[in-house]
Amino acid sequence: MSDGFEVRSYGAAMTVTGSCHLLDTGSANILIDCGVFQGSKRLAELNREPFGFDAASIDAVLLTHAHNDHSGRLPLLVKRGYDGPIYATAATKLLAQHLLRDSAKLQMEDVDRAKRKGKNPEPPLFDEDDVRRTLERFREISYEQPTEVAGVTVTAQVAGHIPGSASFVVEVAGKRVVFSGDLGNARKDILPDPVPCPRADLVLIESTYGDRDHRDFDATIDEFAEVLKEAARRKGKILIPSFALERTQDVLFHIARLEDEGRIPVLPVYVDSPLADKVEDVYQACMGELSAEVRKVAASGRDPFAPKMLKYTTSVDDSKRINQTHEAAIVIAGSGMMTGGRILHHMRAHLGDTHTTLMIVGFQPTGGLGRQLVDKAPTVRIYGEEIAVRAKVVTINGLSAHADRTELLDWSATAGPDAEFRTIHGEPESLAALRDQLAARGNRASIQESAVRLPDSGRKDEGGE
Repeated sequence: MSDGFEVRSYGAAMTVTGSCHLLDTGSANILIDCGVFQGSKRLAELNREPFGFDAASIDAVLLTHAHNDHSGRLPLLVKRGYDGPIYATAATKLLAQHLLRDSAKLQMEDVDRAKRKGKNPEPPLFDEDDVRRTLERFREISYEQPTEVAGVTVTAQVAGHIPGSASFVVEVAGKRVVFSGDLGNARKDILPDPVPCPRADLVLIESTYGDRDHRDFDATIDEFAEVLKEAARRKGKILIPSFALERTQDVLFHIARLEDEGRIPVLPVYVDSPLADKVEDVYQACMGELSAEVRKVAASGRDPFAPKMLKYTTSVDDSKRINQTHEAAIVIAGSGMMTGGRILHHMRAHLGDTHTTLMIVGFQPTGGLGRQLVDKAPTVRIYGEEIAVRAKVVTINGLSAHADRTELLDWSATAGPDAEFRTIHGEPESLAALRDQLAARGNRASIQESAVRLPDSGRKDEGGE
């Protein structure tokens, strides 16, 4: 602890998921994020392992944003003895309450389903009571307002990734440490751009796309429109696996805008996700955090996220009825990485149909079902059933909620020539590529080591987002 502080990473180091970073100030322990590991089965098994630190020894938690890979183990932290405050922006607090409750519910449903099949499943990581006790610990923090947290000064900056997402600037031991959180794609339409990194001594920077740039955004939207038009001509289902938070709203925004412009036919759009319906309410409540373009549409009296034939389906029976119809329709359902959720039921029902289009709009970790489909696997296994893939599978790159390589370099340039960088939240190739780019610019740069042992030493086929 030569600088008077130390940062150790117990997730999202040497891999892209499970964000969990411990800032030891010498007099206090501050945890930045406590997310679930996602992706392969072996990586997910880490969620049941000890944290690597004593939960009761943590003095405060800073939550960068509500995505599960950043917030999803907070109830487990509380269950294991944490009783301090959790600092987050107002939008993050609103979103986290929905995501964490949904996670507890889904875990219980998975256990019940397994028991009905005669299996002996492991218990849920946490239950709804753990979530309630976790939400009671939340304390709101505002952007650009310095706040005293466990003896240090913390300032949240707009990260532009999802509503409420923040980078945290921590003044500790006479130094300035920046935790980037997940940084938004500056070329998207819904959220404001990330605030540039301030002058800093140490920056822990996300590296999800540290090795590549996104394709041109206008070209991405053009491709998105063409895929929807062609799929409509084939008169089949258009299945879009999507995260209930952010990606679903992004897709809905662009469908609505393309309909208004007459660039795509008007089709029934089903959002088959009770969680997405709740998230939509948060977006409406947090309109002030969204981009000027979105606020302009809302000010005209129209919902920016509502295509003309939009329907949210919440019940299981409603979901089943979608599969029983033969109409051309867009079906948006979770999960975005196809690790579970209602999208799997739609895929099982329709992947064997040549009229179906599966549109992949998000990151797919190597080794998972989504990556198999991206790689054109002729068959896939869903709920134990071997499914022949006759549907058209298309991948739309460029809708990512993450900054790409150029944007990460631009965001970090304002940290100053003396700033030290440590790359986190990326697969090994991305971590190394961004490290090398930062070093070539003249900064000290390294890959942050993982304080927990990762399967296969964190090889990329163990990654998730």
